[in-house]
Amino acid sequence: MQLTQDILKKLEIIVGQSFVFTDVETRNHYGHDETEDYVFPPNVVVKPSNATEISEILKIANQYKIPVVPIGGRTGLSGGALSVQGGIGLSMERFNKILSIDEQNLQVITEPGVITQVLREAVSEKGLFYPVDPSSMGSCFIGGNVAENSGGARAVKYGVTKDYVLNLEVVLPTGDIIWTGANTLKNSTGYNLTQLMVGSEGTLGIVTKIVLKLLSKNTHNVLMLVPFYKANEACEAVSAIFRAGIVPSALEFMERDAIDWAVEYIDGLNVQVKNEIQAHLLIEVDGNYPEILLAEAEKIMTVVEQFQIDDILFADTEDEKNALWKMRRSIAEAVKSNSIYKEEDTVVPRYELPKLLDGIKSIGKKYGFKSVCYGHAGDGNLHVNIIKGNMSDENWQTEVPKGIKEIFELTVLLKGTLSGEHGIGYVQKDYMSIAFSKTHLELMERIKFVFDPNGILNPGKILPG
Repeated sequence: MQLTQDILKKLEIIVGQSFVFTDVETRNHYGHDETEDYVFPPNVVVKPSNATEISEILKIANQYKIPVVPIGGRTGLSGGALSVQGGIGLSMERFNKILSIDEQNLQVITEPGVITQVLREAVSEKGLFYPVDPSSMGSCFIGGNVAENSGGARAVKYGVTKDYVLNLEVVLPTGDIIWTGANTLKNSTGYNLTQLMVGSEGTLGIVTKIVLKLLSKNTHNVLMLVPFYKANEACEAVSAIFRAGIVPSALEFMERDAIDWAVEYIDGLNVQVKNEIQAHLLIEVDGNYPEILLAEAEKIMTVVEQFQIDDILFADTEDEKNALWKMRRSIAEAVKSNSIYKEEDTVVPRYELPKLLDGIKSIGKKYGFKSVCYGHAGDGNLHVNIIKGNMSDENWQTEVPKGIKEIFELTVLLKGTLSGEHGIGYVQKDYMSIAFSKTHLELMERIKFVFDPNGILNPGKILPG
């Protein structure tokens, strides 16, 4: 769509001329995230700095029915920040302040443009802990985490973003500014608008302040890398560890190719893998008492030794722990550097992981594609990277979507769903009918209409059609 000079002038008056951009380079820069090779530039990029400015922008957009897409760190994998209908790209990068850290109540109030790792490090300096740690935490924004209900490696013990959000300041599409809840640990007062906003992918309102609860920081952890000769046995071991009464702080699954590509991608990483090994589990336990952690590690060893494994590697130093985590967090980039790919974000009850993995491989053979799987196995969240490799362009365009549909059908059959942490966004919305009935989808459409009757806020996301 085209924005008139009159509307552009109004935007410049609101935020200042130097924070309104219409040049092609800037628009393209804010027109993509990490979702494959999609580029959907907004017609204009606007960089507000406070809720009042966003309110004025949304009033104009609502009046003229101009699409508005909130844009964070652009690390998303479902196309949530893509301006698929053009309009105003609303960059949140100037909302970059941690407003207060309440050490007495274990809370932090932050703006949405703060990088997640910066927030984690800031509260850590106070002896506090914000557990949510997506792989992109060094570049993603906390506001994006709220929008997508992001998880990460430690979700298995500590939960995901929704478990820490107490209250949100939100600008609605009408320009009204509200707080969704209260800065309390318990709240049974009316509909839970806070949790409705978390995971809504910027389709219901623009988050401008976030109140998060914190934990006290643990002082010790034990990290081990367990090699398995059979990938499905690595998946079986996940449920067995929990049935033995252990709740790890992280339990990550990595298929053989994932580790090989990550080792090749990262300079100086020395992880030796025997040819026969098919998969690894990266397992962490944490707490304040080393003797308890060692006992838990020994119990985990007893469990995994029931399967066909090779020698377990214990990370003895912080450098070794950091290297193993760097390997795990670099897998997505390593895969991306090797081939054109599509990444799906499946999640099932953890006991069903072996069936999911075997099914994915069988579906790949049926449609002629290879997949590399890894993810947060402790909570049943498996990332499926479908590799183009030597596939023809025609088969990539025609056969792979059929395979993806079957993967999602299998996931739902196993009592799982389409996304564990990446969101639905633009690329998964047409699969939503696999997971939800017509009635369910109509309820979502009605909720969207109540908040955004003119459909201006992040249109073309989540809902099919």
